[in-house]
Amino acid sequence: MDSSVTGQELRGSRGGPAEIVIITGMSGAGRSTAAKSLEDLDWFVIDNLPPGLLPTMINLARRAKGALPRIAAVVDVRSRAFSSDLQSAIRELATRGVRPRVVFLEASDETLVRRFESVRRPHPLQEDGRVVDGIAAERELLRAVRGEADLVLDTAALNVHELRARMRDYFGTGAATAPRVSVISFGYKYGLPVDADLVADCRFLPNPRWIEALAPLTGQDERVREYVLSQLGAADFLDAYLAALRVVLAGYEREGKQYVTLAIGCTGGKHRSVAMAEQIAERLEETGLNIQVVHRDLGRE
Repeated sequence: MDSSVTGQELRGSRGGPAEIVIITGMSGAGRSTAAKSLEDLDWFVIDNLPPGLLPTMINLARRAKGALPRIAAVVDVRSRAFSSDLQSAIRELATRGVRPRVVFLEASDETLVRRFESVRRPHPLQEDGRVVDGIAAERELLRAVRGEADLVLDTAALNVHELRARMRDYFGTGAATAPRVSVISFGYKYGLPVDADLVADCRFLPNPRWIEALAPLTGQDERVREYVLSQLGAADFLDAYLAALRVVLAGYEREGKQYVTLAIGCTGGKHRSVAMAEQIAERLEETGLNIQVVHRDLGRE
């Protein structure tokens, strides 16, 4: 079978380029849920596709003459050559003008162990060892793929419904030229979001936790919002950060980066980071960007 295909040939029935997404990542991190989410959004999804068959899949899409405008392939670890096979397939497609987007799902070792134990299944790479041994082997095997992914999603703090919502936010509409931006507030005491592209620290502002009337509230409450934004340095920070974001986001758009995650942190992820994240998102939305706001640690205290 002739597997050659060019970017000009791979087009939908309405003349626009077909969207190609590769879903990969750690076993137990939610690949099946992500795939089901795309199916629900009318994507054509192929599960457990060997990386070497990606060019053939693209050729079949071309032969469909526009009937498959949005295609997703789920690829996972099948051999020790998985990483090189996938990278080789993506490079081969690139030489033909086809640029698939790679979504990488991951979670902490603790989360993955808990998920494997809950379903009482072995990790595909643990062999005669423990689940943690399989996770370590897979993480090392996928290191290069993760580094080149267009979108990295940490699912440790997401339930099934939240992961589906994230996938809907990213893929529920047609392709856009500007990056889709997620603004995530978080608490440093719970760790950095591993999928963050940029991290901003709001701990230079006074903490509303030490004000009795504000402590039980959150950054979504108007009183906390006004307090945080009125502090010395808050307005200057916002102006400077947003000015820097304009430069960075323009560069990401030129480079074809589709998804950007901005992490805004404070100590507990309840007051300052929430108020700042809301304000940053509001001002970015005014520029016409597609914005999603997630308060990762709100409610944990």
